[in-house]
Amino acid sequence: MEEIAIIGAMEEEVILLKKAIKLVGSKNIAGMDFIHGTYENKNIVLVKSGIGKVNAAICAQILIDVFNVDCIINSGVAGALHPDLEIGDVVISSDTVQHDMDTSAFGDPRGTIPRMSNSYFEADKKLVDIAREASKKLLAENKVYVGRVASGDQFISSIEQKTDIYQTFKAYCAEMEGAAIAHTCYLNQVPFVILRAISDKADGSAEVNFTSFTNLAAKNATMIVSEIIKHLD
Repeated sequence: MEEIAIIGAMEEEVILLKKAIKLVGSKNIAGMDFIHGTYENKNIVLVKSGIGKVNAAICAQILIDVFNVDCIINSGVAGALHPDLEIGDVVISSDTVQHDMDTSAFGDPRGTIPRMSNSYFEADKKLVDIAREASKKLLAENKVYVGRVASGDQFISSIEQKTDIYQTFKAYCAEMEGAAIAHTCYLNQVPFVILRAISDKADGSAEVNFTSFTNLAAKNATMIVSEIIKHLD
């Protein structure tokens, strides 16, 4: 049976699934609790990675090396970059980019990872299709988007930052982990998908909106992950 990994950065992003899965055991590695269990008769490894790209990449590599997972689903919240996105909408990754990777001093386009053949990591098409269909079962079709996810070790909270990232990378949303997980999966040839529910507009109102809407957004993301699991082989 396949091992399905689910990563959330914060407790709010994993707590509902923690309550839903049937616990088999847990293991603490690198300060992270990897919870092994079953859900919908599927083997699940659920983990809270902590915030930021380094935590996320380490977490993904442990899942691959220690738990030999067959795919990784990264679920959580993000700030909207695309002007059509509203609080509670869902973005499924077409691909990812690290918006804070910048070697433009050497003539590289922003986001380029030097000496790598690829800097934009595409999500697994089968997982994207399953995630899209699962999302549309739970949300109105106009609240589900497939697009680029931009990641960086920054909380985007100004219109200037938001506009810059959107115009440079044509990304739909900004967060702090997805592209690092995607990068790790790409190097290890492990299928992945990033799922983000919008918690804020990534502008001057970010602090207020994030506090008010994170739980709603995380709940939307968790419901969709639960539906995705049902449809995985």
